[in-house]
This record gives sequence, structure tokens and C-alpha cells, in this order.
Amino acid sequence: QVQLVQSGGGSVETGGSLRLSCTASGYTSSLRCMAWFRQAPGKEREGVASIYATRTNYSDDSVRGRFTISQDIAKNILYLQMNSLEPEDTAMYYCAATPRSFCYLAEHNFHYWGQGTKVTVSS
Repeated sequence: QVQLVQSGGGSVETGGSLRLSCTASGYTSSLRCMAWFRQAPGKEREGVASIYATRTNYSDDSVRGRFTISQDIAKNILYLQMNSLEPEDTAMYYCAATPRSFCYLAEHNFHYWGQGTKVTVSS
């Protein structure tokens, strides 16, 4: 089993920055792909970014260049650095992990989920 515990998040003004963290414990050696998802109020959960070894993938141009996904493998911590935040980034953010090598950024591809962290960006 794997447990994912998130930290970070909070409220910032437009243009601000936040960093989310996700610490994995348990059978972490089984994990191959990790990712961040978000769910805005009234919307479905969507993928934001994923990482497999050193390969990163971002969902679309709206986050690419502003968000950076990274991981400290030795410490089993996943990060999401978010810069130039916009009100449209307001959402609950979730980290996710899977033992699959296929790092497709879709909910059904991930087995383990963090508890969620709220990010609020005010204009």
C-alpha cells in the first residue's frame, strides 16, 4: 500500500506563487508515475502535470511555463511549483501515483491519491 499526504496550498493574489508538496510512504518503490490533478468548483477533476523519472508532461499551455512538477526521489516527495497564479487556477489540488509505467494523465490511470489541498487565487 501507498499513502500520499499533501501539504502547502492556501490563498494568494493574482500573480502570486505557491508550492504544493506530496509525501509518499509505504510501498513507494512500486511507484513509477506521479501527477497532480485539480478540481475547480463545479467542474470535473482534470490532470495538471505528471512526472515519470525525469520526464515531465503538462496538460496544456495554460499551465506549461507557469507550473513546474518535480520530485525528490530520495525523500519520496512530489512538488508542484505554481507561479503567476490566476483566479482560474482556484481549485482543490490532488497528487496521485501509480505503479504503471504508462504515465497517461487521466484519473483512471492512478491508483493512489492524496487528501487534496485547496488553492484560492483572488483577483
